[in-house]
Amino acid sequence: MNPFKLSISLSLLLSLAITAKAQPKYIHHFCSNTTIFSTNSTYQANLYVLFTFLSSNASRPLGFHYTSAGQNPDDVYGSFLCRGDYSPDVCQDCVSFATQVDLARRCPVEEEAMIWYDQCFVRYSNSSFFSTMEQEPMIYNRNVNNVTDVGLLRYLLNTTMSVAAAEAASIPSEAKKFAVKEVDFEESQKLYYLVQCTPDLSGSDCNSCLQIAISLLLEYCDRSKGGRMWCPSCGVRYEMYIFFNTTVLGAPPLPPVDVLPPAPPPTTEIGTRPPGKRGISTVTIVAIVAAIFVSIVLSVLGFCLARKKCNGVEEDNGGEEISSLQFDLSTLTIATKNFSDDNKLGEGGFGQVYKGTLPDGQEIAVKRLSRSSVQGAREFKNEVLLLAKLQHRNLVKLRGFCLEVQEKILVYEFVPNKSLDDFLFDPEKRGQLDWRRRYKIIEGIAKGCLYLHEDSRPRVIHRDLKASNILLDKDMNPKISDFGMARIFGVDQTHADTSRIARTLGYMPPEYAMHGLFSVKSDT
Repeated sequence: MNPFKLSISLSLLLSLAITAKAQPKYIHHFCSNTTIFSTNSTYQANLYVLFTFLSSNASRPLGFHYTSAGQNPDDVYGSFLCRGDYSPDVCQDCVSFATQVDLARRCPVEEEAMIWYDQCFVRYSNSSFFSTMEQEPMIYNRNVNNVTDVGLLRYLLNTTMSVAAAEAASIPSEAKKFAVKEVDFEESQKLYYLVQCTPDLSGSDCNSCLQIAISLLLEYCDRSKGGRMWCPSCGVRYEMYIFFNTTVLGAPPLPPVDVLPPAPPPTTEIGTRPPGKRGISTVTIVAIVAAIFVSIVLSVLGFCLARKKCNGVEEDNGGEEISSLQFDLSTLTIATKNFSDDNKLGEGGFGQVYKGTLPDGQEIAVKRLSRSSVQGAREFKNEVLLLAKLQHRNLVKLRGFCLEVQEKILVYEFVPNKSLDDFLFDPEKRGQLDWRRRYKIIEGIAKGCLYLHEDSRPRVIHRDLKASNILLDKDMNPKISDFGMARIFGVDQTHADTSRIARTLGYMPPEYAMHGLFSVKSDT
């Protein structure tokens, strides 16, 4: 018999045996449609081998395993992470079901896939992801019923869950980065929560991942009686009932929780606080005070260490100015609704641009840069600081930046009328550009270029000036965008090979296109 057909037959027999057991509780799956493999291909054969490797290692006490199969260009990488309170037997059943039955059914030809269950998370990809913090896709679900004391819920989640995140992150590598807690919520009511990272993450990456997940949990599930937020590298969850094995709390053992209880109907009120009762015990108060104290100490220590590290801008080099320009990744993630496609304004060679709204209602444009930048953190911050000082009515104002978790993000003012090319190439909008308005736009662009070329410090040559990089405000005043991108990306200003940064055909002068020579004349 053909070996490939034999492996298929064995897989089918194994699938029948697995489906006879209790199936894990499915939550969500993701199939990347960017690349697919052909049936009976080498990649598919390697994928089946990978599945065997994962399933055969699922009974390990760590509850995590990363491996690969095959050779380039058909190599495939995979891992699983089982929830920290489940036994190796439960982990084995979950991983086996995912690899032998469910993934092939839900993502039959995709070269990258992920699947979440209550008991485990399994993924594979055509590229290595070991020790890399990944936050996309970020999935969540929540209980449809709401609590009565929203402020208390938010307060407890924001403080005590952050302490649990720090605890999980402090666990050494190659051990379970996992923590569960319980805290008094209202009278006769407790709040239970769980945090976990993949063990291959560093402590700082684990903590960053969990803190972002917590902030998003507060955004999407801030009133619910239960919710969870999971991404490929970490996850958090809370409920008003015990959903994990309490042996991890040191309490008398309870049977493992394999199935979530059904959510109560939306009209049912559960856990309502009795009138006149606050329901916060002395133990809870002590825990909250301790959590705040620990958070303050950790923040001070982190701040002191950050000031000493070489990847920051030192005090005598504009440290206070940098602090005023720096945005937290969690703030921008919430502002853009997790960088959703609905908020996407456009995409170019430098990255993708999203519309965001800050908590004070101010609108911003968030440019998430591609990862081709060769600059280090210090150089990136210094270039942002220099470019943020450039002020002209015909330049888009750079409001700040974010440098976190392998992300380099620029934050600009939001310009409502989009770009000039949006008007030039739209038959209906083109009619709004009478000669008076066109002259005003031309004059504004020229003034902006003159400022960049002659009056700004540092002197800036745009090198990719085109209609899509001219934004129009509410009064149709032109504003040059993407200026200084060559500096942001760390491109040598004297080197001829600059095609990887600015290479829009139709807008390049011949000497730049053929030889990489540029000057202020290139922009003109």
